[in-house]
Amino acid sequence: MTAGTAGTGQYVCRVVGVRKTFEAELAPVRAVRGVDLDIAAGEFVAIMGPSGCGKSTLLNLIAGLEVADDGEISIADETITGKGEDDLARMRRRHIGVVFQFFNLLEGMSVLENVVLPAVIAGTKRKPAETRARDLLDLLGLADKAKDSPGLLSGGQRQRLAIARALANEPTLLLADEPTGALDSEGGHEVLELFRRLHSDGQTIVMVTHNEEVAAAADRIVRMRDGRIESGSRADVPAVAAPN
Repeated sequence: MTAGTAGTGQYVCRVVGVRKTFEAELAPVRAVRGVDLDIAAGEFVAIMGPSGCGKSTLLNLIAGLEVADDGEISIADETITGKGEDDLARMRRRHIGVVFQFFNLLEGMSVLENVVLPAVIAGTKRKPAETRARDLLDLLGLADKAKDSPGLLSGGQRQRLAIARALANEPTLLLADEPTGALDSEGGHEVLELFRRLHSDGQTIVMVTHNEEVAAAADRIVRMRDGRIESGSRADVPAVAAPN
């Protein structure tokens, strides 16, 4: 498997002075408060903190699923700040793969079709899209499940399928929001081992978690509290060279 390599700079993701506030009945919720964060090519970064600290909101901002109130975000040298939904959707198809805690699989489609669909939507012809989907299912140990419904899979298998789908378009950046949160211990270890394998192949990964053991699988841990980064910013750690 070859990881996405778009972007010519040292960083595949840059977040500068980003803020996000949500309106609420009692008072505004300042979810992200002036965050700066750089993700180098080939890094595996865990964003960690207690519930409500802003880590999932930050991940959604990087993915273009939420729009920042202030600041700038760039992915693979492309600024996404200020883009409309159509442009953001195109950016996600080119550069971003997202793995959700609760899988978000299409239950009315087969395992294979769940992986084929994102590539077809992105403009890949059916035959090469299906070839890549079968390669990914083989890589992730799901080749014999291609014709099954996702509902027949175990929790760990469903998350592996969600990861295969996220990799369908060879993303520059793989984002994972609590990817082990809905799994038992065995399934969680299975997913983390898969992430380590993907990372060793050069895939850049950003994973949100509240679990210290899960975060320990990453190269770098970024700790958040009250919408701010407490530690683990680029200035705190040695430079990471891009993979060969």
